[in-house]
Amino acid sequence: MATVSTNLTTNTHLLGWIEEMAKLCTPDQVVFCDGSEGEKKRLTEFAVSKGILIPLNHEKHPNSYLHRSNPNDVARVEHLTFICTPKKDDAGPTNNWMAPDEAYAKLKGLFEGSMKGRTMYVVPYVMGPLGSEHSKIGIELTDSVYVALNMGIMTRMGKPALDMLGQSNDFNRGLHCTGDVNPERRYICHFPQDNAIWSFGSGYGGNALLGKKCLALRIGSALGRKEGWLAEHMLILGVEDPEGNTSYVAAAFPSACGKTNFAMMIPPKRFAGWKVFTVGDDIAWLRVGEDGRLWAVNPENGYFGVAPGTNMKSNPNAMKTIQKDTIFTNVAVTKNGEVWWEGLDGEVPDELTDWKGQPWKKGSTEKAAHPNSRFTAPASNNPILSKHVNDPKGVPISAIIFGGRRSSTVPLVMQSFNWAHGVYLGSTMASETTAAATGATGVVRRDPMAMLPFAGYNMADYFQHWLNMQKHLPQPPKIFMVNWFRKNKDGKFLWPGYGDNMRVLKWIIDRAQGKVATQETLFGWVPKQGHLDLSGLDIAPEAVDEATSIVESEWKAELESQKQWFDQFGERMPKTLELQRQMLLSRVS
Repeated sequence: MATVSTNLTTNTHLLGWIEEMAKLCTPDQVVFCDGSEGEKKRLTEFAVSKGILIPLNHEKHPNSYLHRSNPNDVARVEHLTFICTPKKDDAGPTNNWMAPDEAYAKLKGLFEGSMKGRTMYVVPYVMGPLGSEHSKIGIELTDSVYVALNMGIMTRMGKPALDMLGQSNDFNRGLHCTGDVNPERRYICHFPQDNAIWSFGSGYGGNALLGKKCLALRIGSALGRKEGWLAEHMLILGVEDPEGNTSYVAAAFPSACGKTNFAMMIPPKRFAGWKVFTVGDDIAWLRVGEDGRLWAVNPENGYFGVAPGTNMKSNPNAMKTIQKDTIFTNVAVTKNGEVWWEGLDGEVPDELTDWKGQPWKKGSTEKAAHPNSRFTAPASNNPILSKHVNDPKGVPISAIIFGGRRSSTVPLVMQSFNWAHGVYLGSTMASETTAAATGATGVVRRDPMAMLPFAGYNMADYFQHWLNMQKHLPQPPKIFMVNWFRKNKDGKFLWPGYGDNMRVLKWIIDRAQGKVATQETLFGWVPKQGHLDLSGLDIAPEAVDEATSIVESEWKAELESQKQWFDQFGERMPKTLELQRQMLLSRVS
């Protein structure tokens, strides 16, 4: 077995745990990552020599590389992701559960000797700004140089994490091995009671970069409940008005609802003098500040974004962010080493090498880039990165936004009546499925707070934790629901979306600051006619009226369908939220 030695730390808790895991996995060598530029260069050169990374055109993509994963390992595997709590009820009906003893026994059998002939990389990292009380320290032990390099982009990785840890025993213990990348031997297991994550059989980001969904959300949400804060699947952005006043919002959107586009939005010309700043594009940790407001940090240090559909129209700031220092995963490449994916600007090339490394020709029925192909890019590349992204205090949140993809029912924007009503709106949030995802279109899939795959404990308890937060929040943010995807009877979108969502965002901020009146409906407050700034926008006022309208018959069906969603949680379901549903239903019955 490889010996464990380093001059980076003398923490006996850490070194003892690494020794124990190395004894289990029997790597040929153990390498501590210090996070330096020299180390990054060495690891990159090694990955290139092994064909794990492929250099791209240096002029078009400076210091950027392509990685092709195993075709059976291209996405998160929710059915193989487990919450391992002593009691099944503590994981709840929306999570897969395995008893901790059973999970450890099963996984130890897989990890035993799994790194023989391989290197164990020790990846120390911080989720959140260095030195912040918001932040958490993790150690990931992995056999994947791809994971080590990605963690170097996505987190504050290396010696600063060990310095921040000092001699403490308070760190997340993450063990990862790609094994033989066999789906039959693939498990992503979370142990909230041990602050531990064991992941086997996958090299894909969401399953293997343990700081991201695993620690920042599943373990993070359990820690948040225990410690009195929220770990949320939310972007954080700042909006500066022409007078120099900046407001911050946090927003939760399920996949395919424009989350990254919103986080990096460019306001339309009508909003000259307004500026949008990205604090985070995916995850927010929210705590009550000394002033009684909710404060947020982005625990990440980079972006792990979906490539297809990203272009200069949908997200120009993302395109600028990935121009250098980026690892692309499962995209296509041109003959001269430039990346390509469906939805990229310009003409489709006649010939490409597809995401599997095979020749691809224009007109092929196969996708050239995998639909879930990714880019990993440093946040520092973002041209509109907030100056407060590393602020230990975070930023104060004026508004929380929930938004799904609905062709009807949910209006363009609606403000909750109060905190409990806002939690209810978030707890029933949903998107309609597409044929590609399920074989049936228009099926409403609940994704509360966009956290369905990421809550690390019983979701009914998660809702109650949200309700309980109000007791500690003298100045809670206002809560809103948005829907960019409402359609008319002809199936056409009523709202243009993209940068024009700034018009809705301005109304939200004005409402949060009490600057503008509103119109009360049975289900929430919506903009009064004329209160959304539509100047310079080629859209009929009637279309906006339809986009913001409330149709009682649709809401009656919606409220009745929510009962089935709530009922699965049984006695643990907060009565406050069921009473909200019944009260609203009584208004349309």
